[in-house]
Amino acid sequence: MPQATLPLSRRARELKESATLAIDAKAKALKAQGKDVVGFGAGEPDFDTPAFIKDAAKRSLDAGETKYVDPKGILPLRQAVADKLKRDNGLSFAPDQVLVTCGAKQALYNVLMVAVEEGDEVILPSPCWVSYPEMVRLAGGTPVLLPTDESDGFKVRPEALRKALTPKTKMILFNSPSNPTGAVQEESEFRALSPVLESTNAWILSDEIYERLVYGGAKFASPAALSDGIRARTIVVNGFSKTYAMTGWRLGYAAGPKDLIAAAGRLQSQTTSNATSFIQKAAIEALKSAEPDIRRMIEAFDRRRKRMIERLRNIPGVSIVEPKGAFYAFANVSRLFGKSWNGKKIAGSMDFAAALLEGANVAVVPGFPFGSDAHIRLSYALSDAEMEKGLDRIEAFAKGLA
Repeated sequence: MPQATLPLSRRARELKESATLAIDAKAKALKAQGKDVVGFGAGEPDFDTPAFIKDAAKRSLDAGETKYVDPKGILPLRQAVADKLKRDNGLSFAPDQVLVTCGAKQALYNVLMVAVEEGDEVILPSPCWVSYPEMVRLAGGTPVLLPTDESDGFKVRPEALRKALTPKTKMILFNSPSNPTGAVQEESEFRALSPVLESTNAWILSDEIYERLVYGGAKFASPAALSDGIRARTIVVNGFSKTYAMTGWRLGYAAGPKDLIAAAGRLQSQTTSNATSFIQKAAIEALKSAEPDIRRMIEAFDRRRKRMIERLRNIPGVSIVEPKGAFYAFANVSRLFGKSWNGKKIAGSMDFAAALLEGANVAVVPGFPFGSDAHIRLSYALSDAEMEKGLDRIEAFAKGLA
């Protein structure tokens, strides 16, 4: 029977697939076929979720806590998030200024959907996470990429930000530590931006999902802590995926002005309803007791980070600015462009990533979808042995290009 063809909406036609998830899915499919693929693509800790968090979820299941709950999140978790923000970040939010979501990604999407109108501009320091521009477009806004300089550590500087502002600027989105660059915008650098931020009425959206993953003396800072005036316009987004090795649990949160958070909650009530009920009890335990587990993960990530930087810098044609946060290395491979593999010329990061996967069974994410075709992104959230094997293959591949 012939299938009916329904015309897709403009939004659906223009929506791009997540490059990071696509690469990870392709690597996993090749592994399922029996190929020995090393995957540097996923932004996912290789550690298991700490046992005490899983146990808390089991207790909640055993207690029958499997029903609908408040779409904004259970009150004890919203209070625990508010307590965390006060304790760790010096930020005062009441529980009714907190929204619990199905991952930090949904928190970002909900906020953009209720804050951005058709034609509004949202400034995105670039290179940036591949989902930001697509989310802005889905909300009807226009993503404005603010280029950052590799030679300056991919930092956002005051004059560049000032030039990007227009009467249409509705929001400025910061992501520190950054995916994909690993750059950390420290407190002094945010303070240098304060006069520019004070000069505009734009919302500030701060994606702080990699907050705890900082290294080499770098220190996390939130723009919400700059001043009361800036905090009143700032929405903080965070979650449990990266810090607590809970990627598949899908739990995040947003904290910000009461009216905006209430609107984002209404949107959620009409889409996903509440985040999974019994997971919320586990998240409370994570916020209370995970510090020893977090420190062990940070130590492992830092060790791998140092080793990956060392190895990449010894590969001819590859360079890298030291990442100070998250768990990504954003390596510049542009000096290898113009060379050939298997008779095919490598013209950019997409070609490089495709050839590397086909020729060396190594999956990396091309930099083009992030906003820099000169780079590839490699996650070091994988085992030491797999990382070394993958870097051996990348080095052999690079040296073998004609």
